[in-house]
Amino acid sequence: MEKETMILTRKIQLLIDSEDKQVIKAAKDQLYSWQRICFRAANMIMSHHFVQEQVKDFFYLTEEIKLKIADEKKEENGILKSSQQNTTYRLLSNHFKGQIPTNILSYLNNTLISSFNKEKVAYWKGEKSLRNYKKNIPLPFGAEVISKLSHTPDGRNFCFRLFQIPFRTYLGKDRSDKKVLLNRVLNGTLKLRSSQIQLDQGKIYLLAAIQIEKEQHHLDTSVIAEASLSIEHPVTVKIGSHEHTIGNKEEFLHRRLAIQAAIYRVKKAVTFNRGGHGRKRKRKSLEDYQHQERKYIDYKLHVYSRMLIDLCVKHEAATLILVNQELKEEIAKEDPFLLQNWSYYSLKEKIAYKADRAGIQLVVE
Repeated sequence: MEKETMILTRKIQLLIDSEDKQVIKAAKDQLYSWQRICFRAANMIMSHHFVQEQVKDFFYLTEEIKLKIADEKKEENGILKSSQQNTTYRLLSNHFKGQIPTNILSYLNNTLISSFNKEKVAYWKGEKSLRNYKKNIPLPFGAEVISKLSHTPDGRNFCFRLFQIPFRTYLGKDRSDKKVLLNRVLNGTLKLRSSQIQLDQGKIYLLAAIQIEKEQHHLDTSVIAEASLSIEHPVTVKIGSHEHTIGNKEEFLHRRLAIQAAIYRVKKAVTFNRGGHGRKRKRKSLEDYQHQERKYIDYKLHVYSRMLIDLCVKHEAATLILVNQELKEEIAKEDPFLLQNWSYYSLKEKIAYKADRAGIQLVVE
């Protein structure tokens, strides 16, 4: 039976809940220390599991040796002292015990092994290379280590403790559903699942994974919606005798190309900008425009995908088919203009997420 729940992830800025500068500095130093350990640990996990899968190749000269990647206590030809998943956890525990909470190591190990098992067939076929994790890797943790979740005295934010570090949220002028979701987590109607802490340019973010129920709509399995993504009209959808177009080329590209033209002008002038703080100060205006372009694209794609799913719900379509999408993506790879200006993958990703939440089956042709 299909699950009636799904996981939403919301990025929420956090502040250290203290007025003491020394406490804030110590907490940040601690978090960055844990991040460095996670960076090392993540690459160790992937390397060891890759080697374990390939270990038979190391003995190709000795045909009489039979090997099996399994616990020697449970399998006759097993060569491991514990289960395969536990090997890397024990490895991390030996290296980093006492330097980082074991909860982080446990969830890091489980998450990475799950990713490895999903992708390992692609590794053997040469379709993917082994994942390489960077120094800005998020810190995973279980929801059980969050304690004392409550409202701040002003009622605008939330405070809690994570590994005994006091945090409070900074929602600002939040126009999304972050505050509503956190309120529902606080009163027990929603559950917080294993989440992550992300450190980015001195700021701290909570990547909160929240389990919610899927939207309940009356959908007819005999009604099928066919959607086509293109540069002329971002989305064209046909449901029975009804056909709708969402957005148009001029509306989507006009502002994006205008922002790109501004980026080009600013880039030429970067050399002559006032310094003072070196490269960072000179490139500030350029980075502002680049951020503006990303923000605009993300907003428009959210609007298009939301309108598409709303149309499917309105016409009670239980299935949504993206027609000839794989062929279009191949063509886009060969067209520099399309590749740079039309975000096929991102739009498809947002449609898939919203379709799943609405209980609509998505098929990509």
